Formats: sequence, C-alpha cells, structure tokens
Amino acid sequence: MSAVTTPPIDLYYWMTPNGWKASIMLEECGLPYRMIPINIGKGAQGAPEFLAVAPHGKIPVIVDPDGPGGEPITVYESNAILQYLGRKTGLFYPAEERARIAVDIWLFWQAANFGPTLGQTHHFRIYASEKIPYAVERFTAATAKLYATLDAQLGRHPHVAGEAYSIADIAILPWAKMWERQGQDIAAFPNVGAWIDRMKARPGVLRGFRLKPDPDEPPGTGSRA
Repeated sequence: MSAVTTPPIDLYYWMTPNGWKASIMLEECGLPYRMIPINIGKGAQGAPEFLAVAPHGKIPVIVDPDGPGGEPITVYESNAILQYLGRKTGLFYPAEERARIAVDIWLFWQAANFGPTLGQTHHFRIYASEKIPYAVERFTAATAKLYATLDAQLGRHPHVAGEAYSIADIAILPWAKMWERQGQDIAAFPNVGAWIDRMKARPGVLRGFRLKPDPDEPPGTGSRA
C-alpha cells in the first residue's frame, strides 16, 4: 500500500515583510509548498495571471489543494493566511478562546497599526522621490511609540501574545527586524531586541527569511516542496 502524499501548497511570494509571514509559517508548520515568485519590483502583481488568483493584486497568496472538505482554497491577506494555516495544522494559533483572543488582539494590532505605520516610515525615509521632513519625522516618531508598546508587552511576557510562540510573533517579527530602516535605536527597546534575536534563532524562521526567488526564474519553477 503506497503512502499518501500531501500535495504542496502554492505560495505566491516576494521578499517583503508580509511575504515572509507566509514563508515562515509554512516552514514552521512543516508543510510542503511550491514557491511561485511574483516580482513586485517589475509589476508582476498586476499581471492578469496573478490577478486571476488574487483580485487585490498583493502578495502573499496561498492556494491549498487540500482545503476544507478536501477541496482547494485560495487565501490572501497575510494574517488571514496565518490564521488559516494555524487552524489547519493546530500549530501556533491556540484553540482555547482566551488564548486565541490574546493572539488575535496582537494580530489586529499589527495589521492596523504596526505594519501600516512602519510601511509609511519605509516609504518616506527610503523610497519617496521627494524627501518631506514633516512626514519623515511624523512617521518615525509614530513608529517609536509602537515599538515602545511592543517593548512593554515583551517585558511582561516572553512572546507577543503571552507565554507561547504564536502567529502574533510571526506577524510582527518581519516588520520589527527592519528597525534600522525605520530610524529606530533598538537599544531603546531592549525587550524587542532580545525577542528578535530569539525569534531569528528558530530554524523555521531562518528558512522562511532565506526563501529567495531568482528574479530571472520563470513563475512556477521555484519550490520548497
């Protein structure tokens, strides 16, 4: 009798904080997947083939051929991917209601506050064609306040949502590890700095961060199945 093989999940991916969330989660869960590079620097997110999978035109996206009821499912929005894979595997997303609420609070904090603010900080500090001092100062200061909030939480608990490693850590880490680009002094947030070091020592996290598509590789040929 032949062993049942699990079909790989398709991961539409590029090397961004949100892309890393999905690659880290897949690696941490030990799920087979096939990486499909979407070179956002060349506008591949606007290609009709990608928009047919992801109408919102953003990475990451996963297509799980073994979704609920054994039917394929497409999931986009990075934190929705984390929640889906957490429920699918029973890993890093607790089933107990109070513990899950604690994770969801920080997951939504990341989606509504940490990610958007840090994204604007990256833009105005690094990518904007015109340097606007007011915008740089405003978003750099707002970013510092968010780091202070995170630092206080990590002073009370070893992980973002409490005692256990969770998808809240996975959601926040890819943004926090880029503190230098955001004009922050990590020494001012020692609990965050120590947490980043602990998280980056996890083998699954390292593999997720190291997933690097070849920009010249045609879509569909990258893999970590």
